[in-house]
Amino acid sequence: MQKPIAMSLANLLLFIFPFLLQLSPLPQVSGLGINYGTVGNNLPPPKRVAQLLQSTLINKVKIYDTNPEILEAFSNTGIDLIVAVENSHVANLSSDPHAADEWFTSRVAPFIPATSIVAINIGNEYLTADDKLDQKALFQAIQNMHSVLLARGLDRKIKVTTPHSMAVLASSFPPSASTFAVMLLPAMTAIVGFLADTGAPFMVNAYPYFAYRDNPRTINLEYALLGNGTRVQDPKGYVYTNMLDAQIDSVRSAIASLGFGNRSIKIVVSESGWPSKGEAGETAVTPENARTYNTRLIEREQANKGTPMRPNENIDIFLFSLFNENKKQGGESERNFGIFNGDGSKVYELDLSCQFCSGDKLEFGEKTSAAASTRGPSVWCVAKPHADDKVIQAVLDFCCGPGGVDCREIYENGDCFGPDKIHAHASYAMNAYYQMHGRNYWNCDFKGTGLVTFSDPSYGRCRYAHQ
Repeated sequence: MQKPIAMSLANLLLFIFPFLLQLSPLPQVSGLGINYGTVGNNLPPPKRVAQLLQSTLINKVKIYDTNPEILEAFSNTGIDLIVAVENSHVANLSSDPHAADEWFTSRVAPFIPATSIVAINIGNEYLTADDKLDQKALFQAIQNMHSVLLARGLDRKIKVTTPHSMAVLASSFPPSASTFAVMLLPAMTAIVGFLADTGAPFMVNAYPYFAYRDNPRTINLEYALLGNGTRVQDPKGYVYTNMLDAQIDSVRSAIASLGFGNRSIKIVVSESGWPSKGEAGETAVTPENARTYNTRLIEREQANKGTPMRPNENIDIFLFSLFNENKKQGGESERNFGIFNGDGSKVYELDLSCQFCSGDKLEFGEKTSAAASTRGPSVWCVAKPHADDKVIQAVLDFCCGPGGVDCREIYENGDCFGPDKIHAHASYAMNAYYQMHGRNYWNCDFKGTGLVTFSDPSYGRCRYAHQ
């Protein structure tokens, strides 16, 4: 490989095109999160679930415990997993740092790094689930779990946070004036401060459905269904065309009211959905409305849209939920948020197709070959566009030397020699190394210079390997 020479405009475009694909808000590039609840006695085995999701655009799965069968099923799938400490275990983890270490050692450590666990949720709606639960215990448990990860050097890979219900707010309208409930201010101040310090997201379970159900005479149904036909004005000039955006911005304002407005805290919608079946008289609860809401929710996620307060800050969303759960407590609607029935049949048609996933679409009831079940999404590893040249050169030297990559294609006269740029050559070599070693996330780290993409970086006669 020679020193870089001036590139033609055509070669420059060929080089940057894969990165433009990744950075552009194209629907087929973004993934989607989903909640995988298991309060049912008729659900498919986790291994079959993992196989199905690999052929969809879903790339993040949130569960409500650390079910070992699920953690094992999602190993080497390329799908990120968020696990949880159940509310009943929070007090124990808060009482003693060793309890948090024992919990992690027995429940999570055996499955990493084969299973890509990216976050641990401490409880679920803990602060509003039960008045008898100790608010201080939540923050202490969060701290103890973070300390465990810090000691193991996993704090950058695995974040610690907790999902909240909208009930942590004193009021959600108008969004610009929203604050946290007075009784929760000490707990929320401590938790938000921790999130700001550690880079973990603020998770909120946001359901326009519940707001509409409780106020059907004052809330427009299309506004709740993300229809964008209604315009609701905030006193500070923000205009909302759907309720979910208003709910997200109300959380944003509450965080700012604590004095964290200038800190970078990402908001994640950890649950949102619409039931397909409800109580007698709930006319808005139909399969058609559930399909409409979730279709629009997916479209919103795929478009990488922000909110009126932060239009350029995309919001990660976890759809609720994967299955109807026939043993879940509560009303009929609580058992019917799923997009699939327990037997694997679809509750309604919902497009989860993934342009960059290899293999045929899978159905829960179908038998699949071993090859199809392990193939997963087509993914590649490339160099980050702004990675340091010296580090990239070291990575390239490693891949083409001790790493065992055949780098002849990026030598002069090779199909991938042009453009003769260090990042282009490194991307080819990094991807070859990544594919050779099983496409595990750590095989595309390269001291933080690697980037996994669903966009095929191949160009012209230069073909990037993939499984």
